[in-house]
Amino acid sequence: MTHDHHDERPQLTPEQIAAALNPAAGRNGGDLVVETLQGLGATTVFGLPGQHALGMFDALRRSSLSYVGLRVENNAGFAADAYGRITGEVAPLLLSTGPGALTSLAALQEAAAASAPVLAISSQIPTAGLGGGRHGYLHELRDQKASFRDIVKSVHTVRTASQIPSAIAAAWESALTAPHGPVWIEIPQDVLLAETTLPAVTAMDATPRPLHPRPELTAVAAHLLSNAERPAIIAGGGVVRSDASGKLLALAEKIDAPVVTTFGGKGAFPWEHPLSLQSWLEDRHTTDFLEAADVLLVIGSGLGELSSNYHTFNPRGRVIQIEADAGKLESNHPALGIHADAREALADLLEAVDRREDEAAADRVRTVLDAVRTRIAGQDLTLEQQLIASVREALPDTSPSFWDMTILAYWAWSAFDARHPNTMHSAQGAGGLGYGFPAALGAAAADRTKPVLAVSGDGGAMYSIAELATARQYDLPVTWLIVDDGGYGILREYMTGAFGEATATELSRPDFVALAESFGVPAVRTTPETLADDLAKSFAEPGPSVVVLPALLRMFEPTHL
Repeated sequence: MTHDHHDERPQLTPEQIAAALNPAAGRNGGDLVVETLQGLGATTVFGLPGQHALGMFDALRRSSLSYVGLRVENNAGFAADAYGRITGEVAPLLLSTGPGALTSLAALQEAAAASAPVLAISSQIPTAGLGGGRHGYLHELRDQKASFRDIVKSVHTVRTASQIPSAIAAAWESALTAPHGPVWIEIPQDVLLAETTLPAVTAMDATPRPLHPRPELTAVAAHLLSNAERPAIIAGGGVVRSDASGKLLALAEKIDAPVVTTFGGKGAFPWEHPLSLQSWLEDRHTTDFLEAADVLLVIGSGLGELSSNYHTFNPRGRVIQIEADAGKLESNHPALGIHADAREALADLLEAVDRREDEAAADRVRTVLDAVRTRIAGQDLTLEQQLIASVREALPDTSPSFWDMTILAYWAWSAFDARHPNTMHSAQGAGGLGYGFPAALGAAAADRTKPVLAVSGDGGAMYSIAELATARQYDLPVTWLIVDDGGYGILREYMTGAFGEATATELSRPDFVALAESFGVPAVRTTPETLADDLAKSFAEPGPSVVVLPALLRMFEPTHL
């Protein structure tokens, strides 16, 4: 049976037809880029201009798009990543050729690992120089797209003006197809600059197809869960990305299954719920509990290194794994693998499972959490727990937070109560330094109505100092907490533990308060006792601010060694 979709296509009015027949003069390939982005629904773009990309940037002033320019391409990529995570919409990232494009690679790796829909549009040397010859153009690479192919979901090349709208629409659809992720387009300089007589781009549709589970797999999964004696659920980042936390809660309550969230899945399940095991994944008590489940439902997680207590997790029961990234299905453990978007799969499971009641489930959860707390309490880590509590006290419940790779963040992965889904984000996907502050700027650009928190160590902060200028220029409501311990604290701890002493971890650093103030950003030096008050004051003030906390923190003892 065939369907005729012709009638569903948008019809042009007589005025639009007239405009198409007589396009405005002075438009070029760059205008086709921004018109297509507008037609697809983009409102904000991130980036950094460069010689070959100027056609795109000039076209921005003829558009309604809001532009946020960062000072380093990698930071622009982190900002776009956060915008995509917060909004669930595509975040366009405009880049130049060669070094400009390549500098964004680490950010695109994080977007890929965290399933953030980033649309990177890079310029390219003029068409005459393409093909791998050594012509000596500025920024020339033999094959620029090859550098991106291993990292992004899809690569799209443009060689003529008429290819621009279709390439961007195809990339947009790819970015938003579950699992979300970064995509990459390259357009030569001469194509961006050449005047075009093509009509202005109007209606564009790049709606991705939903990724439904196969019904026979849902039936088997529902049967296993309905008849389980000790079911448990691991909820990963896929639950957050697909906005499925409400369905997760309904399913867990229907079958009385305890839920632990991965670090990427923070906020997917209510922290204080009687069935919540919270997110103490780096703890043997949690690992033992999950191993003892006779049916384990894993939703939106590949059970990678961090989610498996460093691959020490060895489930003894049946595993059901729901994952939108087909490559992650059974990549670490044999399972009933269901290739589906978490939201679609949970909706189907919710209808198919029978209600089961287990009054002892909440008691078993309490026992595990008590054991975890007892273990931590025996390690003299009052300061670290106090700091996590202070951040939680000061941060408004609906405000997003962005955590760099730093000891306080590693505590937060396990111990921080993200009170709403999609509010706590870190760079734990790819694990690169420098994520926290530029990502927070991207989130603030998405929603200026609430303050945003960034958390960095002094080492990670040095990656992002330039973006204090961005925060000030766009007056973004970001409070940046810098925990200053004089170096790469976690590496110092790892090396001392492994080799008896640390090498290359101690850092000379600036006076962060004076430095922030030189950018026109108010800053304060705080103490563990005054942290909650100083953060609360910063959140209450409009615009950016910096809070510097000199403190030497320790991690809790690992249980996987």
